[in-house]
Amino acid sequence: MASIHSSNEDIEAKELDTRSVSSSRNHSQGAPYIHKVGVPPKQNLFKEFSNTVKETFFSDDPLRPFKHQPKSRKFILGVQAIFPIFEWGRGYNLLKFRGDLIAGLTIASLCIPQDIGYAKLAYLAPQYGLYSSFVPPLIYAIMGSSRDIAIGPVAVVSLLLGTLLQNEIDPVKNPDDYRRLAFTATFFAGITQATLGILRMGFLIDFLSHAAIVGFMGGAAITIALQQLKGFLGIQKFTKKTDIVSVMQSVFHSAHHGWNWQTIVIGVSFLSFLLLAKYIGKKKKNLFWVPAIAPLISVILSTFFVYITHAEKDGVAIVNHIEKGINPPSVNEIFFTGDYLAKGFKIGVVAGMVALTEAIAIGRTFASMKDYQLDGNKEMVALGTMNIVGSMTSCYVATGSFSRSAVNYFAGCQTAVSNIVMSVVVFLTLQFITPLFKYTPNAILAAIIISAVINLVDFQAAILIWKIDKFDFVACMGAFFGVIFASVEIGLLIAVSISFAKILLQVTRPRTAILGKIPRTNVYRNIQQYPEATKVPGVMIVRIDSAVYFSNSNYIKERILRWLVDEEEQLKEAYLPSIQFLIVEMSPVTDIDTSGIHALEELHRSLQKRDIQLVLANPGPVVIDKIHASHVSTLIGEDRIFLTVADAVSSCSLKLVEEA
Repeated sequence: MASIHSSNEDIEAKELDTRSVSSSRNHSQGAPYIHKVGVPPKQNLFKEFSNTVKETFFSDDPLRPFKHQPKSRKFILGVQAIFPIFEWGRGYNLLKFRGDLIAGLTIASLCIPQDIGYAKLAYLAPQYGLYSSFVPPLIYAIMGSSRDIAIGPVAVVSLLLGTLLQNEIDPVKNPDDYRRLAFTATFFAGITQATLGILRMGFLIDFLSHAAIVGFMGGAAITIALQQLKGFLGIQKFTKKTDIVSVMQSVFHSAHHGWNWQTIVIGVSFLSFLLLAKYIGKKKKNLFWVPAIAPLISVILSTFFVYITHAEKDGVAIVNHIEKGINPPSVNEIFFTGDYLAKGFKIGVVAGMVALTEAIAIGRTFASMKDYQLDGNKEMVALGTMNIVGSMTSCYVATGSFSRSAVNYFAGCQTAVSNIVMSVVVFLTLQFITPLFKYTPNAILAAIIISAVINLVDFQAAILIWKIDKFDFVACMGAFFGVIFASVEIGLLIAVSISFAKILLQVTRPRTAILGKIPRTNVYRNIQQYPEATKVPGVMIVRIDSAVYFSNSNYIKERILRWLVDEEEQLKEAYLPSIQFLIVEMSPVTDIDTSGIHALEELHRSLQKRDIQLVLANPGPVVIDKIHASHVSTLIGEDRIFLTVADAVSSCSLKLVEEA
């Protein structure tokens, strides 16, 4: 029995050796111990696939709170997951309501004049801007997970929507179909957002890089400000194009006969007041309410001024009629059939993605400031649901507004109840106050929008991008100039294209480095980063700084061979010993595919022709598993795979000494 037990142990030991790459065989007595590279145990295909799916779509483990819970508790947790208001609502109290009430009233004073102006950006009647700050914030307050985000129309999305819609339908000649297409686009924007959240594909919005967003937002802000020159200068005939050349031509061509000096006086005066209020709020954080309430004060004063002077008779353009009452239903106005269905879908997807990107960015910013987690997929479902419902209640695309969210944050909001308070104020405005906006001059709305979008041009962020990454700066400027000199959709296309181009460039052209030994250590690092690091005679050490896939495997192989040729030329000129070992440091290589395996085989054959031995150092679990499965370990030699570069160098140096 003992002999059988002993033989079983020997068999197990041999099996273990075949699952580990021996780099310490037949060492001479007294040589340092070299550990083997471990190979992970085999997983079955289903388990491996399920783990990959889980990490891709369920990395946050959303079902974790449901584990080991009774059915009744699971039901409650399910309701709370869909409607977070039932979770945080349990601990709600009067102290929190006080903060939310003040914040809600403050953002309401800011949103009402902004909404009227943003509706004009989208070429819709003013009341539709107010409608979009009534229903969507209520839906978001029930389903959203952010405590600070303020919901409503925003400048960039309004401009984008207006630009894309007017390319299909003239808002002046055919206002009814234009409005219907706006609701259709809003419906599909909501469907897009909710679908991404339900399918847990929120990672798609990360493909639009921060640099591209900075450039796009900056270009859109300047485009929006230029569009306001029509109302700011009192111009009657204005171009429908958004590029800076067309806009400036339209402005200067109407300079002699189209500008209205009374309008300019109103616009300049109140824009100066709004900018001063912003400056005060920026310098003294406790006076955050000054820039928040300034737009409403401007509207009240300018409306009163026009009313008592009847400046509209002297050519000052005014808002005129705003329909009274809350949102009428608009389900029957959405195009579910016909030619406009596909157009509405296309516009909705684009507007929905831009709105989603802005909202998630804002939500994450304020969540990090208050140190709480924001569930991106829940946010997408909430934003999508509110836009779907909004499209059925005469709203156009709503999302998180940065200016309002900042005011909401500094005003001391505690929960999403501040959105409910704002919504109630908008409701009261629609019911009772809209007739008072009849004499509001368009110039004041233009001034409010200009002051609101100025902060979207982030010079500091652009300078930081230039310092950190020049390619990111190219993406930033590409999006910026694309929006300004072409159109919003062209700028967005450039932003996405450059973001993808950067990903492709990094995947297809990964970094490689030659390593040297740092003096008085066993550490090997990039000789460009550490010039004092020394090369090992007869040994060349190369590190691959990415996964090896079909898209880059050939480049990596050729790059290593070019390193080798350059190194051999230098050694030949210096009359130094030639390279006999090529060590490939594989710590950063997280994965390798079939093409990568073939590239390793080809590299091995190319080196054999040069009488150079290929050595691998520290391949990760996925890589070593595939190297074994493909029998590359047998081809290279199991004693040529090491746990560390130091182990590999030590073994190679011993062989060089023995050969000498």
